[in-house]
Amino acid sequence: MMEINITETALQKIIERTSESRGYLKLKYDTDGCGCAVNGVAVLSMEQDLDEGEIAIKTNGIPIYIQKSKAVFFDDKMTIDFSKAVNCFQLKSTSEILNGRMSLVIQKKTD
Repeated sequence: MMEINITETALQKIIERTSESRGYLKLKYDTDGCGCAVNGVAVLSMEQDLDEGEIAIKTNGIPIYIQKSKAVFFDDKMTIDFSKAVNCFQLKSTSEILNGRMSLVIQKKTD
């Protein structure tokens, strides 16, 4: 079972950056421009709707959703932190840094 710990610093930055947005916070495995489906990068995304196949991950704070089929690319226990030095989120596990400069993308709904 996957679990994500969100540090207090990261939680405050997420709240600050998404304060004018409504929707769902997602941890995505973005493969666009990476060559193939097994090469990708973790990205946080605030989106208006949930997509089919997305599941909630246990966290210590706000809910985070992932595409169930992409769970294989993530570790079971991870931490989302925020680095003031590089002004980016960081996704870490006990064995590695999965993304040391993770973006938070705010998706706007287009009608």
